[in-house]
Amino acid sequence: MTGFKKVKVAVLMGGPSNERAVSLQSGQAVSAALKRLGHTVTDIDPSHDVASQLMDQPVDVVFNALHGTFGEDGRIQGLLDWMQIPYTGEGIRSSLLAFDKVLAKQLYRAADVPVALDMVVSRAAAQELCVDELPFTLPVVVKPVAEGSSVGVEIIRDETRLISVLRQGEFDAYLIEEFIEGPEFSVVCIGTQCLGSVEIEPMREFYDYSAKYEEFGTRYHIPPRLDADAIQAVERVGLDAHLALGCRAVTRSDVILGPNGPIVLETNTLPGMTGQSLVPKVAAAGGIDFPTLIQKIIDLADHGKTGGTHG
Repeated sequence: MTGFKKVKVAVLMGGPSNERAVSLQSGQAVSAALKRLGHTVTDIDPSHDVASQLMDQPVDVVFNALHGTFGEDGRIQGLLDWMQIPYTGEGIRSSLLAFDKVLAKQLYRAADVPVALDMVVSRAAAQELCVDELPFTLPVVVKPVAEGSSVGVEIIRDETRLISVLRQGEFDAYLIEEFIEGPEFSVVCIGTQCLGSVEIEPMREFYDYSAKYEEFGTRYHIPPRLDADAIQAVERVGLDAHLALGCRAVTRSDVILGPNGPIVLETNTLPGMTGQSLVPKVAAAGGIDFPTLIQKIIDLADHGKTGGTHG
């Protein structure tokens, strides 16, 4: 691969979130690819003093390989904007909106992107909750309002278990969604276009954190095992979700093909780059190898969020 400028890149990986281990895997893979491309690379596991860590390095661009809280919720994006350092991924607004599942669904609905019925319940409100108050029946999907990589997501079929999770779980607020039966897909978008999609066939009950990152025999089908019209419908809603949040970098939107058509579950603005991750799988199926994908992400780093060079 030729024809691009060699730059000084700081790869942010690890951090303090629940997804630290996966972030380290993503960051290490990204760092190796950047070095293969000939860039000058510095790996940074950010602490509370990340601004000083960045100031100590001559940096042209930050490759953000953080996942979860602090990394993809708008916080590190705001700091990098303040420091005027270009960075990969989405800007502060799209990052914040996508990470907060309630806000994201408001944007989806405003753009006519199909989503499941839902209800938000705080731990305090759960103390008085009656399951009969839900706008749908069991089973339901319960997930934290603001976490990634399916952290804390559970399909609940029992009223006692539901009350227990809501009242005693580790998160302050949960999004309860209508359970929709159907095959699951991930739609990968880059810039303003759909790169492709993958059908996920988990060997567990659903595609949870363990199924994503551990060896549980999950199968991936690229292209999905659907006819052309159905694939187009799935990819259309994935792209619509990407655009509804104002995304212009690389995202992965999760979609369920229910009995009434595709439903968007959520959009991840910093999708994983590990050996098990879906974005590299979809890119490879389209003829884009991993280093080329990483270079495309670098090329999108300064798309109007900030400007200038630090160092």
